Amino acid sequence: MKKLLYLALFMLIGAAIIGLGILVGSNASWYFAWIVGTALFVLLLAGSVMLFDKEDEAPAPSQPD
Repeated sequence: MKKLLYLALFMLIGAAIIGLGILVGSNASWYFAWIVGTALFVLLLAGSVMLFDKEDEAPAPSQPD
């Protein structure tokens, strides 16, 4: 749970930095946001694939007779 809170904190800090870059008017922040967004999408996709693969490996719960 602690790692999830750190992730949320860093995501908020990153969003604030990107927002600040947009307010300043730098075009580089748009490219940075695109790269971060693409990396986040790929990581979420890989995590969901690993989760579904793990569910397939788990033994089915036994039914009482």
